[in-house]
Amino acid sequence: MTTVAFHTLGCKVNHYETEAIWQFFKEHDYERVDFDQHSDVYVINTCTVTNTGDKKSRQVIRRAVRKNPEAVICVTGCYAQTSPDEIMEIPGVDIVVGTQDRKKMLEYIEVYKEERQPINAVKNIMKNRVFEAMDVPEFTDRTRASLKIQEGCNNFCTFCIIPWARGLMRSRPPEDVIKQAQQLVDAGYQEIVLTGIHTGGYGEDLEDYNLAALLRDLESKVVGLKRIRISSIEASQISDEVIEVLDQSKKIVRHLHIPLQSGSDTVLKRMRRKYTMDFYLTRVQKVKKALPGLAITSDVIVGFPGETEEEFMETYRSIQEIGFSELHVFPYSQRTGTPAARMKDQIDDETKNDRVHRLIELSDQQAKEYASLFEDEVLEVIPEVPYKKDPDSGLYEGYSDNYLKVVLECSPDMIGKVVKVKITEAGYPYNKGQFVRVMEDDEVYNQVVSS
Repeated sequence: MTTVAFHTLGCKVNHYETEAIWQFFKEHDYERVDFDQHSDVYVINTCTVTNTGDKKSRQVIRRAVRKNPEAVICVTGCYAQTSPDEIMEIPGVDIVVGTQDRKKMLEYIEVYKEERQPINAVKNIMKNRVFEAMDVPEFTDRTRASLKIQEGCNNFCTFCIIPWARGLMRSRPPEDVIKQAQQLVDAGYQEIVLTGIHTGGYGEDLEDYNLAALLRDLESKVVGLKRIRISSIEASQISDEVIEVLDQSKKIVRHLHIPLQSGSDTVLKRMRRKYTMDFYLTRVQKVKKALPGLAITSDVIVGFPGETEEEFMETYRSIQEIGFSELHVFPYSQRTGTPAARMKDQIDDETKNDRVHRLIELSDQQAKEYASLFEDEVLEVIPEVPYKKDPDSGLYEGYSDNYLKVVLECSPDMIGKVVKVKITEAGYPYNKGQFVRVMEDDEVYNQVVSS
């Protein structure tokens, strides 16, 4: 049997797409092996969001070539899309496919085996207006299922290369989303995470249909679905209609990832973000009212070109005012090919690192404060994996509906199920919980653990 090994760099969408590409190989009787093993085919799914992403991608490609010089080396993903010629120059690379036509990968492998000539199959992504459907009926290592609903981005923020790697907005047809969601629920998944490159922009290219309509349809049409999670949504996409859906829904979880990037209006303008802090705050207040106890996570870039100490402090104070449950803080990284990389007043690393640390401290403090609100409360948690710090302890970890990471004692057959858990000790990054009972099909299995 022919073997294939995968390595994925970058975001959750890439991980989803690797699973989808694996499905194509599985249908053609390939056997999947670990990337560190000897394999007939290596597929490297690359990232290009930073120059470091490019560098790491090149390192992984070379690692695969060293592992088996006779193997077919196939490179796909964002770096493959933006810099195919650069990748083709790496000795040992045989096939380069970008962020479209992934289904043709197997064809290219057969052609390569016959002709032994490298294949560059990358085409202009900006001309593509069709969503490339790649279903994942089951995930190799996950108890929460991702469901990709859109591709591409029209925003062209000055720091970001992604539109050039992914193309413009394309939404997946709603009937396809509903069908795939039902398949995932039928396969045993109780939570579905809606994901994409610009997830909240779903429907902007469709007629008379939008994200709010999709959320309503998922809730009413997918039988047996317990939880819907939106992987990310821009403040500008949280319309009054979306807020109304959140308010009425029984299945959308109390967690939204709303990218901030900066809390300073002048920096936001240089970034070419489509909102002011006043607008962001107003949306957040409205959405917190619709979903009491809401966890809001976010991304922040510090040290953007020209960021003064005062602008940084505007960001700091904005974060204090909003009250996040967790932040992902990144020092600004020059991405070749973006307008921000050519801006004057680049900030030195020492200043960037100092600001990163200050924001991480604030984030940790806010995360603990948010978690403490739920001490002694009973939350719904889906146990996912054995406790990573001590896999043999009999403890499992999973996420509550409001995205708290909870560690609890339970039996392995509860993995992937929604269980009621009392938070006995709040903290960050972990909260300790005590199993109360299993929830299944609205029936309560009273497997109560005596305290």
